[in-house]
Amino acid sequence: MVAEAGPERSVVADAMYLATAPQRAEVALAIADAYQGRGLGTILLGQLAEAAHEHGIRQFEARVLPQNHRMIEVFRESGFPVDLRHELGEIIVETPTSLSPEALERFERREQTAAIAAMAAFFAPRSVAVVGASRSRGTIGAEVFHNLLVTGFKGPVYPVNPGAEVVQSVPAYPRVGDIPGPVDLAVIVVPAALVGEVARQCGEKSVRALVVISSGFAEVGDEGRARQGDLVAICREFGMRLIGPNCMGIMNVSPEVRLNATFAPTFPPHGRVGFSSQSGASGLAVIDYASSLGLGLSSFVSVGNKADISGNDLIHYWEADPDTDLILLYLESFGNPRKFARITRRVGRAKPIIAVKSGRSAAGARATSSHTGALLAASDMTVDALFRQAGVIRTDTLGEMFDVASLLANQPVPAGRRVGILTNAGGLGILCADACEAGGLEVPALNEETRRLLAEFLPAEASLGNPVDMIASATAEAYGRAIETLAASGTIDAVVVIFVPPLITRAEDVARAIREATGELDGRLPLLSVFMSAHGVPPELRGEGVRIPSYAFPEEAARALAHAARYGAWRARPEGAVPEMEGFRRAEAAAVLGAALDDGPRWLRPDEAAALLSCYGVPLADWRLVDSPEAAARASEEIGAPVALKAVASGLVHKTEAGAVRLGLTSPVQVEEAAREMRAAVERAGHQVERFLVQQMVPAGVEMLIGVVHDPQFGPVVACGAGGTAVELIRDVSVRITPLTDIDAREMVRSLATFPLLEGYRGTHPADVPGLEEAILRVAAMVEAHPEIAELDCNPVIVLPTGVTVVDARIRVEAPIPALPVSARHRGA
Repeated sequence: MVAEAGPERSVVADAMYLATAPQRAEVALAIADAYQGRGLGTILLGQLAEAAHEHGIRQFEARVLPQNHRMIEVFRESGFPVDLRHELGEIIVETPTSLSPEALERFERREQTAAIAAMAAFFAPRSVAVVGASRSRGTIGAEVFHNLLVTGFKGPVYPVNPGAEVVQSVPAYPRVGDIPGPVDLAVIVVPAALVGEVARQCGEKSVRALVVISSGFAEVGDEGRARQGDLVAICREFGMRLIGPNCMGIMNVSPEVRLNATFAPTFPPHGRVGFSSQSGASGLAVIDYASSLGLGLSSFVSVGNKADISGNDLIHYWEADPDTDLILLYLESFGNPRKFARITRRVGRAKPIIAVKSGRSAAGARATSSHTGALLAASDMTVDALFRQAGVIRTDTLGEMFDVASLLANQPVPAGRRVGILTNAGGLGILCADACEAGGLEVPALNEETRRLLAEFLPAEASLGNPVDMIASATAEAYGRAIETLAASGTIDAVVVIFVPPLITRAEDVARAIREATGELDGRLPLLSVFMSAHGVPPELRGEGVRIPSYAFPEEAARALAHAARYGAWRARPEGAVPEMEGFRRAEAAAVLGAALDDGPRWLRPDEAAALLSCYGVPLADWRLVDSPEAAARASEEIGAPVALKAVASGLVHKTEAGAVRLGLTSPVQVEEAAREMRAAVERAGHQVERFLVQQMVPAGVEMLIGVVHDPQFGPVVACGAGGTAVELIRDVSVRITPLTDIDAREMVRSLATFPLLEGYRGTHPADVPGLEEAILRVAAMVEAHPEIAELDCNPVIVLPTGVTVVDARIRVEAPIPALPVSARHRGA
């Protein structure tokens, strides 16, 4: 492999391996001096390791001179486990070729470094050229150029227009190459057919970054996709990075930069919120709405078609940006959701991420023929699962996004779910309490000491429960004292203050009292306000260092607080780990799958499914597969009564409905007779019985389902829920995306509405919940390691007081789409 750089495509690094023995190879890397220390060696080593692993190489060996410290550090910093030994004046470095989690983390960190460097050219350019700048105000080219001028960008702005000598009082240039000084950023607003040529001119000018606002690319069909591919190839050729095409531009609101390379009519106030929008029109609306709320932005990017720079790159950048504390995302699609989950899971620990993902109703029309597929088809469960695992706050609307953003941008994250409600109108307090509890929050009763302190200054008619109804005569001073009293009670984690203007008390006085009381809280807990006034939110809510989010209705405040509390609970929980479990026979499982795929995509036979589950220690009830009713009778004697009998027939999904299941058979005679009756019933239902499965009857327990559907974008999606014949009717299911941690498995089981059955319901014995969690993790490890598994149903899974047993398993296999090399997997999303 070679790495090239610059317009001349000079080779700046190369890497190779040479097989020296079965499963072993010698590896060598060479990197030009000017390109050392940039992570290039790590990337090449990872690419080479993946290629070698695909060809059966399991161990790399490198011979390094002792004085070549840099090369030894490349191996040490790669994330691969490294063994070193000395031999005849050389250091022998040995490393496996499999990509460990540590190695993937290293690649991600290298990518973050590259993303930060790339985004500097967009957010802090020394100079900007607008190609397609126009003299005719009202056109996109004119507005982009005008915005760069009027918002006070600190560097030179060059208009490029071959048909004009002057654009908006600034001398224009016919081509980018004619600009006398260097250009870091070019904003392109020309017809799509001309964009490629303009991009090439920019490359020849050594422009570092392009923002292509022009439309007419992948969003319009095959011709546009080809045009977009050509544009990306030109950018790669010259080492340029690209935002767009088909976007509305970018902003950096920092007072030191003041870059407005968009055609938006407003420039938002400066703040600490980074925002990325895949929709240009939504981006315009959001900027305007953020300004009306006084919610300042640090930077804004309309990513458009995401041909190069993606939301994942921006999250990398904002993670390291000291001016950004909160990240907002408007998403229409995912390019690489598994990578998105890894990044956001890390970033969300320090900076909240709030997302609106459009397309809930049309998310998942999958062609499946399993219970799990039916549960997940035509749903948005996979996106919800991804966000839940990664700690991303998902809202249904842009308005709700900004409700949550106003809270998290101005107040601390709640430490728990307990809410204190303060109001001067009892009915609104009850509405707020109902909305809080509907969102999973708690409205606890106040302790006697807090009630006593409130009674000292509130009238006798006031209600001192929770909500606290101070009645309509409540003064601004009473609001302030009540806030301080609730906050000091130790029984609440957040305060919602509701005010309806009465005849006497002025809204601005109450707002001032709330602001002063909030200042005294010193960030101990969040405070939200609801001002139900025709005059809107009083400006007195905002002061030096204090900004209090305010909502028009109590329900909006409750929903925003519920989102923030769930995020706080996620951030406070342990991160969890993908457990290392013993007894996996991966090579044997690969052999089972490989042999099955020789026949093309199909459902595994019962014996093949049992063999595969056995390789990962998933317990299956004792079974025999036989060809005839007579053989079924003999098998029942071997297993011991009672037994279950099942027909095996191609295309038969719901066995019970076709009469293909008989339970509790206690004698060989019963088994043989049942098999004959079953064959006739199944044939009447339109299927041909191929074989019979005789299986040990498992004692009564809690019936569960463990299933998997391999999503083309998300990878294996694991479901756990109530099992049995009514699984699709009950639809009690919890979903996660692999890899699964121990925390994921624990939360999956405990989030089910039917979880009380596992705890011991109405006198029944508690079931083996840890055993169920282990079975989920074993199935998850299996499907993560073997992408050939397209669908899997373990239903029912009988959870006993001690032990877990799979009674029925169906597994469909198909050849997977080849995985992209590591650098491609990690590049965009």
